[in-house]
Amino acid sequence: MKAPIPARRPKDVSIHGETRIDDWHWLRDRDDPEVIAHLHAENAHTEAWFAPLAALKQQLYDEMLARIQEDDDEVPWRWHGWWHWSRTAKGRQYETWLRRRDQPGAPEEVMLDLNALAEGKPFLQLGALEVSPDTKLLAYSLDETGALDYTLRVRDLASGADLPVAIEKTEDAAWGNDSRTLYYLSKDEAKRTHRVWRHRLGAGVPDELVFEEADELFWVGLGKTRDERYLVIASASKDTTELHVLDADDAQARPRVVLPRRRGIEMSLDHRHGRFYLLINDTARNFRLVETDAAAPSLATATELIAQRDDVMLEDVDLFERWMVVQERDRGTLKLRVFDLAHGRGGRDWHIPFDETVYSAGGDVNEEFASDVYRVAYTSMVTPHSVYDVDLTTGERVLKKRQPVLGGYDPALYDSTQILARAADGTAVPVSLVWKRALRRDGEPQPLLMYGYGAYGIPVDPYFSSSRLSLLDRGVVFAIAHVRGGGDLGRRWYDEGKLAAKPNSFADLVACAEALIAQGWTTPQQLIIEGGSAGGLLVAAAANLRPDLFRAVVAEVPFVDVINTMLDETLPLTVGEFLEWGNPKTPADYAVMRGYSPYDNLRAAAYPAMYLRAGLNDSQVPYWEAAKFAARLRTLKTDAEPVLVSINMDAGHGGASGRYDALAERAEVLAFMLAVWGLTAAAAP
Repeated sequence: MKAPIPARRPKDVSIHGETRIDDWHWLRDRDDPEVIAHLHAENAHTEAWFAPLAALKQQLYDEMLARIQEDDDEVPWRWHGWWHWSRTAKGRQYETWLRRRDQPGAPEEVMLDLNALAEGKPFLQLGALEVSPDTKLLAYSLDETGALDYTLRVRDLASGADLPVAIEKTEDAAWGNDSRTLYYLSKDEAKRTHRVWRHRLGAGVPDELVFEEADELFWVGLGKTRDERYLVIASASKDTTELHVLDADDAQARPRVVLPRRRGIEMSLDHRHGRFYLLINDTARNFRLVETDAAAPSLATATELIAQRDDVMLEDVDLFERWMVVQERDRGTLKLRVFDLAHGRGGRDWHIPFDETVYSAGGDVNEEFASDVYRVAYTSMVTPHSVYDVDLTTGERVLKKRQPVLGGYDPALYDSTQILARAADGTAVPVSLVWKRALRRDGEPQPLLMYGYGAYGIPVDPYFSSSRLSLLDRGVVFAIAHVRGGGDLGRRWYDEGKLAAKPNSFADLVACAEALIAQGWTTPQQLIIEGGSAGGLLVAAAANLRPDLFRAVVAEVPFVDVINTMLDETLPLTVGEFLEWGNPKTPADYAVMRGYSPYDNLRAAAYPAMYLRAGLNDSQVPYWEAAKFAARLRTLKTDAEPVLVSINMDAGHGGASGRYDALAERAEVLAFMLAVWGLTAAAAP
């Protein structure tokens, strides 16, 4: 089936004296029947391409499903005398949230069954899920389109009936300690969270505006300290944070600022015994930890608990009655450092031990303030998601659950390592790898899938994936490129891959590919790269730089039309993203973006095979980015490799919401890869 080529309708989008004509700008209008018809044509073309692979797709789906324990319960966590957890049931797309009293023989109670709420709906996503302090009410929010348009409701947990509360276009919510006052966020037209409101249940009075952020660079978040003493309003841009707190016991409280806003200073806080514990980067980029009087917070009188270190990033702090657990990133390695606060500043500190050298670990659900047990989530390239309870008094570590992988998975059959690639500027870029031992032939190149992200300071730590086994068991090597722009090696790593330094991210991915080829792991004809969202930008830009280096590119909800998107301030993420990508209305920023924007840098060349996936309702990276990119690429490429576009007409940024639907989507992606590698006839593992 011939690929659809939408009509050219030139639109002048020139800026800074450079003539720029966008032939496919019209694809942005989802209300135009021709646009929807084109998207359906793209889907039909993709379906036709995959038709010969129907048996392989089904085989992959069956394999992945067979590894999943479909009837499964999350490890329960305790709060206010109740145990809470989620459950998945065989044949059900969504979770059910349950609880039971912490008493012998207490029955379980259903708080929220998402399967019942999803009946007749193609999409459902849970946002807020907050039980009131008296444990009688549940505040929850649902998105039914994938466009992040959540509606907040309140449920009476005794009767299971919802109260007459339906607040639209919201996100986070938090309870006042009277269990009758509910705070929530609202969004502006660009879907930026910008206001905090106070709703009084049953009072019959209008909701009260508590806080408003006027600066479009800043988004507002809402939370609560673990000791439930304060509600915390975080107003944050990409490089600056201002914190306000409200007394959670006072239903009339007004927010007060913790520290005055200072450009470039970020912070977070928790509270204990009348003191705020602040993570703050006021003296250097990697943050320090200070303690200050909650009644009169001041850096001038604060006590420094942990100084900043150039090679160690302080990422998070979990604060308890007697303990403090600090998450550190030490030259890329995650460490959890425990402090005994019950014995003052002279109390001992120690690191929670882990058994592997390359792993990912962090705090799991730790809701209770007066607890001597710390729950940890752990995974590695070969170890499935695991939950440990660590006794902070004795140091004993108890495995509560390791996610089952059915079918006889044995981690000893797989191996992992980390290598270093050398970027053009001399920077050493880590690459994590995993493969099946019996199928690794030393020095002999193999099919290899390399994943990357590299944005917003978000790290991509080594992790386990049961669906990945369908590749490893067919002789594929999997790699994660820890490129600059992410937080993999701390805040410096982020700074060196954003704004004017953004091209480092793309150069790093190319360097990782070259290193894998030079070291005999793979060849250009066996190398596929994959990324989503900002990672879609990463892989598309790398393909423009070196189309000869890759066999195929998989780009999920890819951010590829950088300049046109960042010129449109009506879009949800644009203004706030100026501090990540730059503002193309500024000539210097435009020059940087013009040098890498994938849509603008497509050229007449032989390109890798492309598979682009998007969602019609995506408010973060709109569907038209993938559609426009494919349309322009097809008019320029000099090869016969496929350019496939799949638009989920019922979903947003995260794809299908149901777990079985999501698994089917992943089966299609893997089928594409195996077809490109010529492994469609490979025996099932």
